[in-house]
Amino acid sequence: MVEILTDAHFWVGVALVVFVGVLVMAGVPGLAAKAIDARGLKVQSQLDEANRLREEAQGLLAQIKTQREQSEKLAAEIMANAREEAQRLQADSQAKLAEQIERRGQLAERRIAMAESQAAAEVKAAAADLASSMAERVLTQRLAGAKTDPLVDKAISQLAGKLQ
Repeated sequence: MVEILTDAHFWVGVALVVFVGVLVMAGVPGLAAKAIDARGLKVQSQLDEANRLREEAQGLLAQIKTQREQSEKLAAEIMANAREEAQRLQADSQAKLAEQIERRGQLAERRIAMAESQAAAEVKAAAADLASSMAERVLTQRLAGAKTDPLVDKAISQLAGKLQ
């Protein structure tokens, strides 16, 4: 037994047992368990928070996808309405242009008809003037070559009165 008391390993073992006994008496294992439990609770709360944030992010992502789809539908409707409006405006413009061309054509035709009527009236007036001057010359030449005739003198005086 003396040999056991002088062995260093024995005393190291005894010191270890005493040290563990002191630690147990001081409540270190309870403190260690509490620290481990606290750390576990902290990790669990962090995991719960991460799960909650992930679910919230997934909800926001689904909401954003829904909003994007609605926005795309609205944009498609706006584009369709704009195309329809452009086609309607184009058709209106073409109809107004055709109507304006028709009115201008009718106005041009009226102007041409008026110009033709005026030209015809001027030609008739010129022909009447020419005919009267020719008749006057013819009558003047006949009268100059003929003796005075009371009927011819009377017709000339009536013609001269009408010309004045």
